[in-house]
Amino acid sequence: MSAAEKIDTDLEAFRADTRKWLEARFPASLKGANMLAFMEGFGSKDPDFLKWREEMGKKGWGVPTWPKQYGGGGLSKAQARVLNQELSRIGAFNPIGGMGTAMFGPTLLEYGNEEQKRRHMPGIVNGTVRWCQGYSEPGAGSDLASLRTQAVDKGDHYLVNGQKIWTSGAQYADWCFCLVRTDNTKKHEGISFLLIDMKTPGIETRPIKLISGNSPFCETFFTDVKVPKENLMGPLNGGWTVGKRLLQFERDGQGGNARGASFRGADLRRLDEIAKDYVGTDARGRIADPDLRGRIANHMMDTAAMHLTVQRMNDDVRSNQGPNAVTSIMKNANVKVNQDRAELLIEMMGAQGLGWEGASYTPNEIDHTRNWLSGKAQSIYGGSNEIQSNIIAKRILGLLDHQ
Repeated sequence: MSAAEKIDTDLEAFRADTRKWLEARFPASLKGANMLAFMEGFGSKDPDFLKWREEMGKKGWGVPTWPKQYGGGGLSKAQARVLNQELSRIGAFNPIGGMGTAMFGPTLLEYGNEEQKRRHMPGIVNGTVRWCQGYSEPGAGSDLASLRTQAVDKGDHYLVNGQKIWTSGAQYADWCFCLVRTDNTKKHEGISFLLIDMKTPGIETRPIKLISGNSPFCETFFTDVKVPKENLMGPLNGGWTVGKRLLQFERDGQGGNARGASFRGADLRRLDEIAKDYVGTDARGRIADPDLRGRIANHMMDTAAMHLTVQRMNDDVRSNQGPNAVTSIMKNANVKVNQDRAELLIEMMGAQGLGWEGASYTPNEIDHTRNWLSGKAQSIYGGSNEIQSNIIAKRILGLLDHQ
């Protein structure tokens, strides 16, 4: 048996074992649901969901490729793909997610010390501790390194004062990974990466209501917040490097979602199928409006290309080194795919695409309208499209600024 044949055989054996395990444990009541229906797995009281999360957490399959020594599944990327395929086959979903698994956890594995990993990994891999991100400030958005939230050395702790904004989920979070200024004489080299318990006295969160009607973001205020010294992750004044690495993991996740499935309650059927419901069909069974038909076809090709590119990246052996600057390309491409889909949906629904509430609109129509509005922010958060273009120009194309 060749090496390739042995790998295939091993994968099929893994597939059979995985299928058996999932079918024995996934609650039938959750079939067809998704992670967002349970607020990313936090705060849900559904007993079937909690049991499913517990089972996946014990197995380490919420974070299947993370090392076993820290509670992960220890799977290869090929095995993780098989797991995802088998989850999809039975209408199941991964019940463990959020910023802990998508952003902070991978960064903790690279930059955290052993004590920090032992303390924080269990809550992340089991889906029981929620994290938020303390990066942007009212005066530090795209120019993040201009941040002014201060962490003053007080001997056995840091005293933190300042304000963050657009802090996703801060009103629910247990912990915050936060960029703070520890040296006012330098810009990038004066920033540190601090882990802050959100129950600490002096922290106030104020949810921001968005045009979509949701409040996923907050203003977060720190007033004389005491943070133990052991909560510094990475070197003092070396937080910019840690923070940039975390953003690569964030963009990697954003770039890998080519269908816009992160939207709550969205109708994820193919666009041509939805269009036929609203626009009708011609004598040949095609979308009746030829111009719309052509634009939908173009969008579906872009979406397919995006999926193939993501798959190629996942299959690349270099991906074992983690995300790199290429994630900026994928993030921008994914944003365009998602926003184009939302625009086309609103157009094809006509007056039904203007629904906000009321019996005149279906739940899907209301969701599409709100998702269209909330999706406008995709080209801003995680680093704006312009920031990603600069990264692409400098770090991938090798272009330099000319004065």
